[in-house]
Amino acid sequence: MRTAFIRALVELADSDERINLVVGDLGYKVVEPFGERFPQRFVNAGVAEQDMTGIAAGMALCGKVVFTYSIANFPTLRCLEQVRNDVCYHHADVKIVSVGGGLGYGALGMTHHATEDIAVMRALPSMTVVAPGDPIEAELATRAIVEESGPAYLRLGKSGEPRVHGSRVSFRLGQAIRVCEGADITLIATGVMLWNTVQAAERLARGGIQARVLSMHTIKPLDEAAVLAAARETAGIATIEEHGVIGGLGSAVAEVLAESSELRVPFKRLGIPSAVGTLIGSQEYLRNAYSLSVDGLLNSLHSVLIPRIAHRVYVSAAGA
Repeated sequence: MRTAFIRALVELADSDERINLVVGDLGYKVVEPFGERFPQRFVNAGVAEQDMTGIAAGMALCGKVVFTYSIANFPTLRCLEQVRNDVCYHHADVKIVSVGGGLGYGALGMTHHATEDIAVMRALPSMTVVAPGDPIEAELATRAIVEESGPAYLRLGKSGEPRVHGSRVSFRLGQAIRVCEGADITLIATGVMLWNTVQAAERLARGGIQARVLSMHTIKPLDEAAVLAAARETAGIATIEEHGVIGGLGSAVAEVLAESSELRVPFKRLGIPSAVGTLIGSQEYLRNAYSLSVDGLLNSLHSVLIPRIAHRVYVSAAGA
């Protein structure tokens, strides 16, 4: 995803002189193509994310479109006051880009586990929140947030995320992408969990359960129509995210379902428990520990939703 992002940013900057990049003394081997191509539009603010955000806000208020870039917790939580007061208050054209969202930097411990960033960023006024599911979505999301004025948060994986989509996909902010068709259950994934979600859906299909998979790349604004359609047309919904279960995609979907006066559907949030993280290890190790591997997702779905769906299908068949 990082490579797709910087490639798209360089192409955009080539035709739009407003685009600038400010980093917090990291991203080497990723951001160099931009810095070498546009040295006058590249700033290394050092290990000072508050300054990085303030600089970006000031540049944006002078007519620039400014991207900030750092490991997920640092351009969000470390400088939250500056994001709120300098960027959001002024509706500044600052695009906050984080790398390693979720457990991408799992081996570095809790300080680098980004498990609350979506919750915090979606709570901020006028902030668009985007977590692309594969490199194709990452490139399209980069282009989309440049076209959208005002603050945006772009949450990327660390590296090596597989492509889910082919070369052509329709991408619009606030509009989910239906990756798989199915009428039994809807799996709504965001960010780096899209690949595992698709794999889980394929495994479910082998057992006769057809899962609709939605890539909810935009958490704010959320595609409420897609959520309500899933509640009407399928027998259960699960959200899947590499983020805490409080405040992220699961909470956003739950809010839509709770405010619907007509629709009631079995619903489950699959993510990281809301607790101080004491586990350290690779992303794969932590996904296994938090039941976010393909097997973990299937176990959670079978134990929570599948029995209800099987009962509903059985009753419908008996009634027929």
